[in-house]
Amino acid sequence: MAPLTILRYPDPGLSKPCQPITVFDAALETFAQDLLATIRAAPGVGITAAHVGVHIRLVVLELSAKDGPRFYANPEILSFGEQVMRYTEGSVSMPGATEEVERPAMIRFRYQRLDGTHAEEDATGFYSVCMQHEIDQLDGVFWLKRLSRLKRDRLVRKWEKGR
Repeated sequence: MAPLTILRYPDPGLSKPCQPITVFDAALETFAQDLLATIRAAPGVGITAAHVGVHIRLVVLELSAKDGPRFYANPEILSFGEQVMRYTEGSVSMPGATEEVERPAMIRFRYQRLDGTHAEEDATGFYSVCMQHEIDQLDGVFWLKRLSRLKRDRLVRKWEKGR
């Protein structure tokens, strides 16, 4: 497991939609482990292949050491709950920049495991926020696009000064 180089905002690769994974093999497993090493080194709780410039639909989450890492190939949201929540978000591609984002508090989503088998899950709370955030990234929607223009411009200016 070797940490990979993370793209930094405003790299255009962060706005590029990712392609579905069609081959589930040892190379995918190795790449997923490298993404895990990358998120641990960052540090962070979630990363996509797009964050390292590989535009395939792969997400790695490690929400807690107790729960360990989870790998999601080709995730897609099937439905959203009616309640919303606000949560402070950021990105490994924009270290130190955070802002509150409002998202549905519950989602149902499907994905494939690294062996290609299919699964569906419900996610609530922080888990839901993280999955939505990373699926947005796979779709080429960097998290800043979920902010008002005023908040986004203010945050980008502050972040650029601190770099």
